[in-house]
Order: sequence, then structure tokens, then C-alpha cells
Amino acid sequence: MNLKNEIAAKSVVELLSPAKNIECGMAAINHGADAVYIGASQFSARAAAGNSVSDIEKLARYAHQYRAKVYVALNTILTDAQLTDAEKLIHQIYEAGADALIVQDMGILKMNLPPIALHASTQTDNRTMEKVKFLQDAGFSRVVLARELSLKQIAEISSQTNVELEAFVHGALCVSYSGQCYISESMTGRSANRGQCAQFCRLPYNLTDADGNVLVRNKHLLSLKDLDLSDYLPELIDAGVMSFKIEGRLKDIDYVKNITSYYRKKLDAAIEQKAGYSRTSSGKTTFFFEPNPEKSFRRNATDYFLNGRHNAIIQPETPKSLGEPIGKVLNVKRNAIELENGHLLNNGDGLCFINKKGELEGFRLNTVQTLGNQKTAFCYPDTMPVIESGTLIYRNQDQAFEKILNGKTADRRVGVKMNFAETANGFKLSITSEENETATLAVEYEKQLASKPENVEPNIRQQFSKLGNSIYELQQLEIKLENTWFFPASVLSEWRRQAIEKLDKVRANNYVRELPRKAVHSDFPIKQLTYLGNVTNKNAEAFYREHGVESIQPGFEIKHQQGVPLMFTKHCIKYEMGWCPREGYKEKVNEPFFLTHKGQKFELRFDCKKCQMEVIG
Repeated sequence: MNLKNEIAAKSVVELLSPAKNIECGMAAINHGADAVYIGASQFSARAAAGNSVSDIEKLARYAHQYRAKVYVALNTILTDAQLTDAEKLIHQIYEAGADALIVQDMGILKMNLPPIALHASTQTDNRTMEKVKFLQDAGFSRVVLARELSLKQIAEISSQTNVELEAFVHGALCVSYSGQCYISESMTGRSANRGQCAQFCRLPYNLTDADGNVLVRNKHLLSLKDLDLSDYLPELIDAGVMSFKIEGRLKDIDYVKNITSYYRKKLDAAIEQKAGYSRTSSGKTTFFFEPNPEKSFRRNATDYFLNGRHNAIIQPETPKSLGEPIGKVLNVKRNAIELENGHLLNNGDGLCFINKKGELEGFRLNTVQTLGNQKTAFCYPDTMPVIESGTLIYRNQDQAFEKILNGKTADRRVGVKMNFAETANGFKLSITSEENETATLAVEYEKQLASKPENVEPNIRQQFSKLGNSIYELQQLEIKLENTWFFPASVLSEWRRQAIEKLDKVRANNYVRELPRKAVHSDFPIKQLTYLGNVTNKNAEAFYREHGVESIQPGFEIKHQQGVPLMFTKHCIKYEMGWCPREGYKEKVNEPFFLTHKGQKFELRFDCKKCQMEVIG
């Protein structure tokens, strides 16, 4: 049975959450994540979110209690000088208990690696069946798909490969194909492929034509909305996605709590629709709040290309979070704003709107005065903005919601069954976890009849159900006694503690990490690698030559190329503006078009055959 058949037989799906640090990682686990991904101290595609090996070890130990996994991102391209340090770090990560390594640089496959599973980062530009098939053969257990793929494309890849497929379902979108953006490196020396992206895609630009005429002024023409595929989880399961990934290794703990909880509920609902499907981890999470993705950072929402190409995938006014729409301004007073749905607001909330200049403007509410039983309210800002009736108001900071998130918002418990029985010389307590792992505590104990027989069983049940200091929750207790013996509460409590301790050890010893996939030789689908191959070290070059590549250019970070595309994107400004000839636009446009920002100028080229836009330095 091959891997894809094994996955189908198990029918498991995974919710994968981001962890900026150990606190975020533990919060993700507590709020229902089946796995978390976290950056190492070096060589992570989010250089600002590195973590020590010690913290990774603590997080892995915590996650494994719930059979949740920890994946460590070491997904930058490496120089020759970094290879030795990277190999040493990988061994340390493995010894720390990590379940898999997320990598971009193929040079890592030429290292002396520990037996750790490898996941191909989305930075390896995984958008074709041929590429995914090659990575599968090269020894990757999982491939993180390009965000630009449609449901149909994902299903086609799944049908012709037998590797786990992971897909982003929520969070920020890079406008360029991942791993194929060099604009930050070219302009600032800060490489996106080395975790230091300067985010040129979030800047405001003027769009000009060949004669310098300004067609669009000061808009964020490359700044995409944030991804939200929460309504398409069943379809993604059908398409072959096994792991559902939330973006956000730079996001704070409130984001992790809220978004993980939201997708846990959505994915559980999707699993219920699919007979035979289950989670990859253990434990049931109880939530003490209602998650809402509009209350966490996001630039509106888009399904991107999942259901085919459509416009309105960018947020041209601002790259910042708008938050949730509240309502329109009804009236403007000297120091107050009358607002629809004002009853939803709280003192101290942060509001924002798009002003007459087309820019995002924000203010904080000092007080909110509701008008009787009406939904409208008078809002008194800390600084009165220039605003008109009819303006749509958003809330990007909800004081009441933030207060909830600061408290205890979830509790995750592994279900256990207990059996308490009498032996010849005493008693034994057996505990079986929901994974069917059992620990038994047998004790010798002098038996004395209870003076109040009616209290014996209630006392046993009360003491054995006190599992609040553990990760467990009692689901069933079977008591088999020949007589109503007397048990001091302190004795029962100690037996429970010892039995739980034994179960912890059994489960820890039984945890087995996935072994790496065995590689089989296959040729790389391309014979000539340009700078787009991101080959920046001798190991990577040797790897590709072993797999049939005949010509290899150095990566852009090693040797800057002049006049070449710095960004490849499926987002098309001509399409967004309604000028796409494939959509029937017949008027002549004065190309080439350019994006300009503070003296910087980039030419736009349109490859209509590939339905792709290129940004040229």
C-alpha cells in the first residue's frame, strides 16, 4: 500500500497553526491545533520569529501529550558558509523532539541528516504535478502547495501523487509565487528567500502608461486581501488536502487563539460531513468564547484563485487591517458621530474608515452613548475626524473581545476510562486513554468495612474524577468491589495521582515520530535552471546535477541579474482594471505600464498565455 492509499485508509485531516514563540504554540495546541509550525533560531523564512532549541523541545513535549505535532521551519536558502551550522542545528532540532523539518533549500538533502521527516516549503514553488511528484520522489513526506492553485488543480495533483498535501487556508498572501520574488533583495539586499522581506508588495504605487500618464494614483496595487477558505474545507478535503494551514508566524497570541478556534470548529464540522474521517491528534477542546476572524488582523478576505480567477482580490486603499464593518455614519455633530449599529461598540474601541483622500484613517472612542432601544449610537472620538454622512465605519480593535481573549478561552482534555477493582491483597486502578493506552496501579492495602456504606461509591467517583491538574477528563468509571470498603479521600487522591503519572509515562514512551520518506531517483522536470532555481550553495548544485539538470545559474542572492523579472504573480493589474483581452477588452492600451513609488520604477509585463504578470526592475 503506498502512502496516498495509507492516508485515504486512515482518512485523517490536520489543523496546522502558526507559532511565533512557545507561548503561541501552546495556545494553538490548547485551542485545538493538531500541529504547529515554528521557526528555528536561524534559517527561517520569518527571521523575526526565531526560537531556541530549548523552547522547541518544551513545545514538542507539550504538544505530544495530545498527539499533536511540531514542525520546525528551516526554509531559507543557504550559502556555503552556512551549511555546517544548518546541519548542526537540524540535529539539535531532531534531538529536541520535532516531528518534521520544513525546508526550501535542496542542499539540505545532501547533508548527513537525522531520521526526521521533511516537508517541502511553499517556498519551493509547488504549483505543478511534475514538481510535486519530483519532491515526493526526492524524499519529502509532505508538500506545501502554492496558494494560487484552484480546487481542480489540487485534485489533479492529488490524483497523480502519493504524498501528503498541505494547503494554506487563512492569513496573509504573498502576491508573488512563493520563492519567486526578488524585488526586496534587488532593492534593499533583504532577501525574501532568507526571511528578510521588505514587503514592497504592500507599498502604494502610481500606475503609469508608456507616455507617463498616471492611470491610477497612490494605490496599493500589489497588496492582496487576506486568504479565508473557511467555507471550502469540505471541498478541500475532497480535493486531497490533508493539512489545513493557518498563516501567521509573526502574529500575536490573540490571533492564534481566535483563528485556531475558528478553524477548529469549522474543520470539525467538515469532518462530521465526511464518514470515516478523523483528526490527527487527541483530546477535545472546550471553548469559552465565540471565535470571529473579523476581530483579528486581516485585510478583508478573499478565496484568491481557489474557485478560479476573479477581480477584487486586492485591497488598494490600505495594506493594514480594516477589521469588521460596523455601519454607516448617519449624522456628524461637533464632537460626536451618530452611527448605525452603534450598540455593538464599547468605550475604548478602535474605529477606522477610508477618508476622502482614499486613505485609511483611524480613531479611538472615548465613550459610546446608545439611543434608547435603538441600534444607533452617538460615538465620541478621542480626536474628531473629518468625516461625512454615509461613510462606512470599521472596527479594528474590539475592547470587549480583547478582554475575553486575555482570559482563559479554551480547555483541551484527553478522555480516559477508569477501572477500579479489588485484588487479593488490595486494589488496582487502571486508566485507559482515548488512544487505548493503559496504565495500571496495583497497591497492597488493608481492607476495612465502611461505617457508612452509602458513601463509598460517591467518594470514589468524586476523588477519581478530580483531574483538573492533568490533561485528562474522566469519561467512564467502572467500580468492581466485593464489599463496601472504607477509603480515606487522601488515599484515593494519591492512587489517582500515581496512576495518572504512570499513564503519562506510558503515553510518552509510546509516542513515535514519523520516519523520513525513502527517496527514489527521478529527474528534475527542468534541464536548465536559471536564477529562479534559487541555487546558492554547492550542496544544492550537486543535488540538481544528480537529478539530471544540465545547466545551473547561481541564485539571485549570489549574483543579481539585470533586467529580469523580480516578481512573478498570478495577480494581474490589467485584469483587475478590466483591461484583459482574454476577457473581451478590445480597446488599445498604451503599454508598457509602470509602477512608480518615490523614484523607484518597475515595468509590468503580461504573459497572457500563462495568465501571469511579471514585475521588472
